[in-house]
Amino acid sequence: MTNADINFYFDPICPFAWMTSKWVRIVQAQRDYTVDWRFISLRLINAHLDYDTHFPEEYEAQHTAGLRLLRVASAVREKHGREAIGPLYEAFGARILETGPDEGKPFGWQGTPELAAGALTAAGLPASFTEFLDDTSRDAEIQAESDEALSLTGKDVGTPIIHFEPPHGVAFFGPVISRLPGEDQAGELWDHVVGLARFPGFAELKRSLRERPQLPSFGVTTEETGKTEDWHAGSRRLKK
Repeated sequence: MTNADINFYFDPICPFAWMTSKWVRIVQAQRDYTVDWRFISLRLINAHLDYDTHFPEEYEAQHTAGLRLLRVASAVREKHGREAIGPLYEAFGARILETGPDEGKPFGWQGTPELAAGALTAAGLPASFTEFLDDTSRDAEIQAESDEALSLTGKDVGTPIIHFEPPHGVAFFGPVISRLPGEDQAGELWDHVVGLARFPGFAELKRSLRERPQLPSFGVTTEETGKTEDWHAGSRRLKK
């Protein structure tokens, strides 16, 4: 897939990337877009930070779990092609973010061989790809793709990053959404976001207050409004 309509850079651990990806899949089906699911690692792009002083205690283990799963995805892409990544990301997300609250689970549970094997099997891929969870030789490729994503937006962003109509189309971080739009709203929201991003002088529209996303991992149903929190610097950092 060399000329996708959308390049979507994701870390499988990020709940907001997951929510945005669900919206993009709706738009993809409505508009007949092609999507190239690409990698950005929160662990690698935050490697220069001291996790103990900048983040809540669970973040390092969670970000490391995301990197472990991206190593698996890198090996899958090499051996099965780019088309295999969309279903694999969907299988990761279903197990990490759609299966109930995280409370009581050990930090980093998302990057275990058991979870990876279940996702691989669900995506029609060999469970033996779990052998790549600790393959640090994959990190250079993941870092390069993360750098590619940040080159499109600047560095003060998180995940996801979307590049629409690459290589010359618009790119942006997010949008960060806590609720999934209905099918009748999905295309309208997409048009608004792309329209704003296409204005040559546009740089940023942002608020750090976010509702907890309507995802089982946060214990928030689609009938509820998640608690509003201040995600200053985009990640609930303990300090800027």
